[in-house]
Amino acid sequence: MTGIGATALGVALLRAQESSRPDRLFDDPYARPFLQAVPSASTPWAAGPSPATARFLQVMAEQVAVRTQFLDRALLDAAERGCEQVVLLGSGMDARAFRLAWPPGTKVFELDFADVLAFKAAVLDGRGATAACHRVEVATDLRQDWPRALTESGFSSGRPAAWLAEGILYALPPDAADLLLDRITTLSAPASMLALDHMEDSELLRSARADISAELVDLWRGGPTENLHAWLIRRGWQPAVTDIAEAAAACERPIPPAFDPARADAGRGWLATAHRPKPREEALDVPAIEIESAPCLNTNCRVRAHRASQAGF
Repeated sequence: MTGIGATALGVALLRAQESSRPDRLFDDPYARPFLQAVPSASTPWAAGPSPATARFLQVMAEQVAVRTQFLDRALLDAAERGCEQVVLLGSGMDARAFRLAWPPGTKVFELDFADVLAFKAAVLDGRGATAACHRVEVATDLRQDWPRALTESGFSSGRPAAWLAEGILYALPPDAADLLLDRITTLSAPASMLALDHMEDSELLRSARADISAELVDLWRGGPTENLHAWLIRRGWQPAVTDIAEAAAACERPIPPAFDPARADAGRGWLATAHRPKPREEALDVPAIEIESAPCLNTNCRVRAHRASQAGF
């Protein structure tokens, strides 16, 4: 795996580290096996501790921990409210189909490059892992006609779906990010839900990525040019956007260094959910002023509601 696919191993390393904590926000028992299945010489993520990976972990660990539990809860809540279709875009080493307690009848579609899905399947099969849902692999390229590949794999645009765009937006140029959301919107029936994260680049993040490889620096493309609230609502979604610093504090975790407003070399990051209103809700034309964010799975964490209109770049 190279390029964007290889970054999935970096996320696996961050999830493995979080899973080893006694106060973990989630448990991913498959993250470490993914790393163990890769030759250590082929990627810095599986090569063992180094100053470069240690610094990257220090910069990004809390962000990935907080975002993972936030997005876990958002997807489960949507499934419990009737979204029987869950779509994981650019799924990488995402093991949610196996580690989350999905309601009966849930179908999880995992979209990624064929080589990423093949590697992942080999590791999971080797461990005898059993999905907790009806899992469907969709080998595709998000830069190509992935909606066709998804519908040919059994997805129905006439039924509500829960979408996940994790670690994707900032790897896309603005026009590609707009196209991704437009395609999701076209495929989303009323009562669908979209969960995502986004972040600004910063001096601290660029430096930490450069320590790993120049390729990681170049993968950053910026994503949407407008704030998430405006970007989503303009396409008919009702968004709730939470600053990552606030989400971390609500989970009694330190603010991730790359998103610490007290640091001059940091930027901002966000977690968001958005819902497609039902026809009656659209007729009422009531703006989404305050929407409660998904609660943290950790018992010490209480994620507060935030005004969507206050969110932005």
